[in-house]
Amino acid sequence: MKYSKATNYALHTMLFLAASNSDKPVGVQQLSKWQNVSPTYLSKILTKLTKEGMIHSSSGAHGGYTLQEKWEDLTFLDIIQAIEGTTSLFDCCHHKQGCLIQETMITAEGQMEEVLKNRKLSSIAGKISMMH
Repeated sequence: MKYSKATNYALHTMLFLAASNSDKPVGVQQLSKWQNVSPTYLSKILTKLTKEGMIHSSSGAHGGYTLQEKWEDLTFLDIIQAIEGTTSLFDCCHHKQGCLIQETMITAEGQMEEVLKNRKLSSIAGKISMMH
């Protein structure tokens, strides 16, 4: 089981914005430098997060990205689904009703989603200064 690199960058970007705790926009250059990723690639991720209403984008010399007003309510699952979508991780190849393998996989995925749904970005935002 693996999430895309885009999800990794999205989670880290959101954490950076949350930890910066500022109303001033953060530019894509600063975000990309912090994560050592191409600004062009990160811009595509930021566009998805903006379309989902998780961040605000402002243009101009002092433009950049800020978190939405109620960002404290955002969960890991919200951010992951903004990038990955909501489709199931497992797709049964037999497509039979009552498939025990599919049943097990859906149960496991449900448990993982429950953990991610109950973990808010705000629960770790204050800890970033200790990491970097």
